[in-house]
Amino acid sequence: MKNHHLLLQAQAEHGQEVQKSIQKLQGQIQEYENYHHTGNQFLDIILRDKARAAQEMKIDFNTVISFEDSAFIELLDISTIFGNAIDNAIEASGKLPENERLITVRANRVREMLVIVVENNALSQGMQSGNTTKKDTFLHGFGLSNIRTTVEKYGGQCSTKAADGMFTLKIMIPIP
Repeated sequence: MKNHHLLLQAQAEHGQEVQKSIQKLQGQIQEYENYHHTGNQFLDIILRDKARAAQEMKIDFNTVISFEDSAFIELLDISTIFGNAIDNAIEASGKLPENERLITVRANRVREMLVIVVENNALSQGMQSGNTTKKDTFLHGFGLSNIRTTVEKYGGQCSTKAADGMFTLKIMIPIP
């Protein structure tokens, strides 16, 4: 696809039709490159949505996830964990200059544990672990506590670390 894209760009001066083909091909390449195959189709849907949101905000969004061993986790709990964690990371990264916006999501099995790590660059003053940076604290600030409650439901642990402009959320859940 990328080779076709190069050829079409070279011929772009030949009219609107070629330009439309270029745009269509760029969209197809982008969809292919943004596809996430984690071993859990519901997580794939969440990641595709979050990757699109990150891309719109010009955030470098990277995932390395092997989630085949997650069948014991309820769908809403997968959504609570990954949705809240990535939404928080997108919000924090979006406050940075474009060249500093970065989110990395990793998840895999380590022995008998499912380990999930979400890291993002963030402003140093906005990195109080577990606190919302929004003015309306009544309606916000539940993301991390919801994640923590969900992880504890499975006998797992959740920790956060904020240092050197990097916020890290680490989750460990025992695999039954």
